[in-house]
Amino acid sequence: MKRRLAAAFVVLVAGAAAAVAYTDAVRDREYRRLVAAGETAFASGQTSVAIEAFSGAIALKPDSMLAHLKRGETYRQHGDLKAAFRDLRDASELDPSATRPLEQLGDVSLALNRPDRAAERYAAHVALDDRSPRVFYKLAVAQYRAGQPAQALSSARRALALDKGLADAHYLAGLCLMAQGQTVDARKALERAIDLQPAFIPAREALATAYRSSGRHVDATEQLEALAALDRGRPARLVALGLEYADARRTDLAVATLGRAAERFPDSVDVYATLGEVWLRTALDTGDRVALGKALEALRTAVVRGGSSRELAMYGRALLAAGETPAALRSLREASTKLPVAPATLLDLATAAERMGDRRTARDALERHVTLLAGSPPPVAVVRRLGDLSMALGDARAAVRWWRRAAAETADVALLVRLAQAETRVGDFDAARQTVARALALSPADSGARRLQSLLGAK
Repeated sequence: MKRRLAAAFVVLVAGAAAAVAYTDAVRDREYRRLVAAGETAFASGQTSVAIEAFSGAIALKPDSMLAHLKRGETYRQHGDLKAAFRDLRDASELDPSATRPLEQLGDVSLALNRPDRAAERYAAHVALDDRSPRVFYKLAVAQYRAGQPAQALSSARRALALDKGLADAHYLAGLCLMAQGQTVDARKALERAIDLQPAFIPAREALATAYRSSGRHVDATEQLEALAALDRGRPARLVALGLEYADARRTDLAVATLGRAAERFPDSVDVYATLGEVWLRTALDTGDRVALGKALEALRTAVVRGGSSRELAMYGRALLAAGETPAALRSLREASTKLPVAPATLLDLATAAERMGDRRTARDALERHVTLLAGSPPPVAVVRRLGDLSMALGDARAAVRWWRRAAAETADVALLVRLAQAETRVGDFDAARQTVARALALSPADSGARRLQSLLGAK
């Protein structure tokens, strides 16, 4: 009896084991089928179907690194970066020795604008496998975007040690070197990137900037000419080239380039605005009325088609130069209401307002000008002008405040006398006496200062 029971138990256990094995085999077969279905759907661009298949695979095998990796990659392709990050993180935790999840995590972190986290993932990858120039380059990109140009340069050089023909790494090395002030080496790196990849537009842009900052305008122009040829569909290329010609005093070439741009891109406001700017520079430098007329024509077109603060401000300046002050005031006033406002626009607005006798608008414009300088000391002429306007408006206290700032930066005896007079008007006699003493120290025979000294002494 016992033997029969034991035999039955053995049969039962064997049957259970067989059932478990069969179930595992079925689960494993279904898992492989779902992974294969997900890969097929992913390859054909059916990301939603692929995600469903990989999710089924994960439900069968929650500890599958591969299924989490595949679904993470699919979520990334689908545009759900946060879900992609979660799956890729799980894949990396399930197999810490796997490098592919780490690289993908770095890519997703960069896409989420988290360069510091991306750098950590790429660094973990190269700690496991230091033979991939691609990943060293990605690490350099992440470090550069995280504000670490020195570390980025080191990583870019590691990438180049593995693949000297990696144009992107030469370009990034150039950016890092420029950030560290090593302009000569930066230019060499950027030149090498272009040698390897002549149509590398960002590298040519950076090299043009590097040449310009070094005063090599001919070389900068050459790069801008190449960019205009490579990127023919963008009017900004011809605009930049035209401005470079203008800066080099090659006005004929600047006008020809921008005129060609206007023919090719008749709807571009920037082209007409820049053409107007070049003509206006010529008119203001030479007093050429024909150039001024062409500036007005181009800028009027830009204003009609766009009317941003920049176009309105330049048009207002041209109108001022042409003596059309009421129209200039209207244009400049409108320009001052549209952001961003350039500080120079407010100077022009103050000039136009003063010419029209509107001292309050002029003073308000100059006060805004000083504010926009963001902590930089305003020119003495502007501060003095604010004092003059304040006194003309009967605001002696404001005049004192502004003239004191101007007097701190100049040894102008006439200004000191006016300041002392204003200080006397507001009742600050001690300050007025000190100001008069400064004026007399500079010019002992100045009649205005001596007269004030006499009046103040009597008090």
